[in-house]
Amino acid sequence: MDVTKDRSLPVRRTRSPAQAFASVRALTEALAATLSDADATIQSMPDASPAKWHLAHTTWFFETFVLRDHLAGYRLSHEEWPFLFNSYYEAEGPRHARPHRGMLSRPSLDEVLAYRAHVDVHLGQIMERPELAGLIELGLNHEQQHQELLLTDIKHAFSLNPLAPAYGAFADPAHGMAGAMEWEEHGRGCHRIGHDGAGFAFDNEGPAHDVLIGPFALARRLVTNGEWAEFIADGGYSNAALWLSDGWAWVNAERIAAPLYWRGGDAFTLAGMQALSPEAPVSHVSFYEADAFATWAGHRLPTEFEWEVAAQAHDPANGNQLDEAHGAHPAGSPGLFGDCWQWTRSAYLPYPRFHPVAGAVGEYNGKFMSGQCVLKGASCATPRGHSRATYRNFFPPEKRWQFTGVRLAKDL
Repeated sequence: MDVTKDRSLPVRRTRSPAQAFASVRALTEALAATLSDADATIQSMPDASPAKWHLAHTTWFFETFVLRDHLAGYRLSHEEWPFLFNSYYEAEGPRHARPHRGMLSRPSLDEVLAYRAHVDVHLGQIMERPELAGLIELGLNHEQQHQELLLTDIKHAFSLNPLAPAYGAFADPAHGMAGAMEWEEHGRGCHRIGHDGAGFAFDNEGPAHDVLIGPFALARRLVTNGEWAEFIADGGYSNAALWLSDGWAWVNAERIAAPLYWRGGDAFTLAGMQALSPEAPVSHVSFYEADAFATWAGHRLPTEFEWEVAAQAHDPANGNQLDEAHGAHPAGSPGLFGDCWQWTRSAYLPYPRFHPVAGAVGEYNGKFMSGQCVLKGASCATPRGHSRATYRNFFPPEKRWQFTGVRLAKDL
């Protein structure tokens, strides 16, 4: 990185700041409710963070940028905790190294939950101040991103446990994306891309600008597990002609031969080990794998601009997205949103005339615009109402512990 059980539209459009705040904060704690203190403390790799850290960091965000800066007389709950729970905000000073977050056995999970309660009580004193509405909404959307990360990070940690423990049951069984690949065609045209300023958006979604796009077609569904199995059977992971140079080096160095979590005919999921459904969307693949598959299939990945143009006719609140705490899993659903974030062939770069906002919050997106790829849509772990057509998710091309999948495109 977004909301709750009522499948609402984005938080600012439907509820008061206090109602939205309570709902988002409650969902975060519900996602962690089944975890022990040990579960919430482990860190399986540098890219992931402990669930306890997600709970504390999202609270640090509100305490730092709202309470500390806007509530007269407020004193930090714990003077040393900003060092522990700052993520990457250089303007906020030094911080605990990201790869070592799993060493934080103290504070305990109960202490972190008490910290959340303390901050929430004080935020209630200024929640309705109109000049803080935008900052609070940013904090809510930030927390929604961490809700998804909490799920994907605990999935990775549990996958390394020989007992293959289950986080929780699926909300719905996989029903798949059966049928031949169909295409939605789009003609040549000049299109307005990016957020137009109405409603909430992150700064990297603008400014809106015009882009000339040639005729193209976008697949109506995601690539499935069954199709990926055909790619593997045809030697897809051992054919250098299909791969970008960096991708081929990555495949060989890491000995990649299948999507993350595949174990033969089974796969590790948030519900434990499950049989692979051939008709369900493939997930946990890197940009390198997505690009190689597209080449093998005789097509390509869409650009982020093509995807956004196609998405303007789709409701971002539809599809398989997160409504409550459960074992999120790509089930197969129509539309462009839900199930898996979709890799594009677009590098994550600033739009024309982009300028980060002033202050520490300006570090949120802009400084990461190098060496990363844009993903569009939403996943089964994205809180419903968080995403939109202009949303720009981004990760380095080799990463695949998120629910990342593939939607093909082709030229016309």
